[in-house]
Amino acid sequence: MTPESLVRHELAGLDVEVAESPNPDLVGVAGRVVDETTNTLLVATDDGVKRVPKAAATFRFRLDGETRGATRVVVDGDRLLARPARRTETKGDSLWQ
Repeated sequence: MTPESLVRHELAGLDVEVAESPNPDLVGVAGRVVDETTNTLLVATDDGVKRVPKAAATFRFRLDGETRGATRVVVDGDRLLARPARRTETKGDSLWQ
């Protein structure tokens, strides 16, 4: 998986942080993606599993397993709006797709 192809891959298992959201309570929610639906990511945090709407949010994903030197990719949540299986099939001329 590369930063350019992130949105075409399965997100479950990736570390994520909500960088921006219309709901200020969700900004800073961080943990591991445990599941996703068409419109939400389910993120396992220290305080339990949080359901985060993809629309209008900005996410910061960590691609490498290590904390130091990890590749961080910022993705507009609107780019993730689709059934996970359908999104992974999408091809296009966009840098992020």
